[in-house]
Amino acid sequence: MAETRSCEFGISGKKRGAAADSFEGDDEIFVAKKSMLPTLAVAPAAWENDPAASLASLRHVFGQHGGVNISIEASATFTVMEPETMRRMFTGELGPDRDFFIYSRHFNPTVLNLGRQMAALEGTEAAYCTASGMAAISSVMLQLCCSGGHVVASATLYGGTHALLTHFLPRICNITTTFVDITDHEAVKNAIVQGRTNVLFFESMSNPTLTVANIPELSKLAHDKGAMVVVDNTFSPMVLSPARLGADVVVHSISKFISGGADVIAGAVCGPASLLNSMMDLHQGALMLLGPTMNAKVAFELSERIPHLGLRMKEHCRRALEYATRMKKLGVRVVYPGLEDHPQHHLLKYMANKGYGFGGLLCVDMESEEKANRLMHHLQNSSQFGLIAVSLGYYETLMSCSGSSTSSELNSEEKALAGISPGLVRMSIGYTGTLEQKWSQFERAISRMEVDSTLFNKN
Repeated sequence: MAETRSCEFGISGKKRGAAADSFEGDDEIFVAKKSMLPTLAVAPAAWENDPAASLASLRHVFGQHGGVNISIEASATFTVMEPETMRRMFTGELGPDRDFFIYSRHFNPTVLNLGRQMAALEGTEAAYCTASGMAAISSVMLQLCCSGGHVVASATLYGGTHALLTHFLPRICNITTTFVDITDHEAVKNAIVQGRTNVLFFESMSNPTLTVANIPELSKLAHDKGAMVVVDNTFSPMVLSPARLGADVVVHSISKFISGGADVIAGAVCGPASLLNSMMDLHQGALMLLGPTMNAKVAFELSERIPHLGLRMKEHCRRALEYATRMKKLGVRVVYPGLEDHPQHHLLKYMANKGYGFGGLLCVDMESEEKANRLMHHLQNSSQFGLIAVSLGYYETLMSCSGSSTSSELNSEEKALAGISPGLVRMSIGYTGTLEQKWSQFERAISRMEVDSTLFNKN
């Protein structure tokens, strides 16, 4: 059997031989009974400097025949050489840390490799990759909360997450949520009930209003009352590192910036090894029993994109800042955390990893849905500035009117509480073409808007 080679930056990557079913010794490497999930220790010096440095210090796993890229392990099930080995795997004596695999709903070598990358990116002990971002969020909430549990959450969340907390979890699991203004720390503190509240949940940058959460302060408030802090960092990979700032768990929709291609659906849970192992428990683990399994081919695709995530994020953020600055000069009502008049500009500057900017999204408030739709029409169909589509993190600019699309799960009162105006256009800034070329396309669309307005007034 060929061996899987690895650079010695982390835990051993040697492929077990046929005789390894009768594994003896080497207990100091890893004791499977204690933890089924391989963990990643991130060197503090590398992590403190830059998440890219942490990724670069991660062990490089070569392909089965020495290829520079990891092999895709497309098998659903795995063989053993001796029947006794199967029993030892199911008792947890032998596990993926020693290269023993049972079934890809449990663990898959290619998916585990992506999990190590995600853990390195977020600076957590471990990570597990899922079939979608919502699968990651749902699994975490179901693991941390029991029937009768309580969550405190930001009032401004992605519509799917808001619906999960507002409708699904109360109906199915008797888990209730109190929504608060995440910038009102006194309200957050009062909403968290010691001994009852299990989780404080918020987004590092809110969808779609781009409110920046004070992660260190919110984490302290929650921990003082015994609640876990779960942060959705989908909007700001590389830019913010919630776990370093005090959060317990970081979730992602990898489909967005991390993928960058708008061609896969994927998610991740990053956090303590103890939590991830509990989520993979054979009897009570949300990940194990609900089965939100990532396909190994998807994991391979994503593992090849993470190494250049830092470069992509820098360009997303550079262009977003430049466009927001120019839009403001044109008199456009623009929301962007990189602008000094943004309420949390200085907070983000304090928390952010240096050199990555202020995020790749901005919002333009057109006040009414009709004006928002006209702007998007001209930006796509008259000037080719971007595409009318949901999602974000693509290399082309994507735009949508949030109130009637990705936040449509919220009713009118909930949208008002979240600060989502009817004409709020969320733009995920891409990096194709030159900056000046794309800016001229934006200006052309604005000119067409002005012509339309003139004609409308005459009529």
